[in-house]
Amino acid sequence: MIDLYYWPTPNGWKISIALEELGLPYAVRLVNIGAGEQFAPDFLKIAPNNRMPAIVDPDGPDGAPVSVFESGAILQYLARKTGKLYGATERDRIAVEQWLMWQMGGVGPMAGQAHHFLTYAPAMDPPNDLPYAKTRYRNEVARLYGVLDKQLADKEFVAGDFLSIADIAIWPWAVLWERQEQTLEGKPHLARWLDALAARPAFVAGKSVASEKRSNLQDDKKAQDILFKRQG
Repeated sequence: MIDLYYWPTPNGWKISIALEELGLPYAVRLVNIGAGEQFAPDFLKIAPNNRMPAIVDPDGPDGAPVSVFESGAILQYLARKTGKLYGATERDRIAVEQWLMWQMGGVGPMAGQAHHFLTYAPAMDPPNDLPYAKTRYRNEVARLYGVLDKQLADKEFVAGDFLSIADIAIWPWAVLWERQEQTLEGKPHLARWLDALAARPAFVAGKSVASEKRSNLQDDKKAQDILFKRQG
């Protein structure tokens, strides 16, 4: 059974959804990032960048345990381990990896900054309501979703006619489009894809893991200090 070090965030959802889609048994080890548990020495041995998610697979390469941090690396590991969600050909895998990297370097960071400057920064003490930052990240997320809509115009899934780890990486961020002050107007292919994945049982189950633990960071000053002000 894989140990999943997790908190109900978009990056956490990636891995719980993937484990559900793959049918791999897993045990959830909650890491309360609002309470600073990501800085615990035992967790840092698994995830030295003090970010979750992370996994420990007791049945790693050659049957020996292995720990993996970084959500993209975890998705690639799970796909290789099972031979699923990576496509059937080398061209498929190239397409999957392109769009996985696009999420890791684009949608995730840009949408994350949009969340921060649109929602969290104005609620901090003192408030940081920065019009330039809000406009910059709102606009960049809009551009990225336009790219995604075009990619999905003639494809059922991001990399082709098969569900992949690229879809699983992108969806948890894209499904929060309203919080990023986006619109689906003029993006019918993105809207179709969002709804189709939201209806898959594994996506429903993965996104619901510890959903009751999600909190309103705008009102939690202690969590804001830990997440946004602590160094190292």
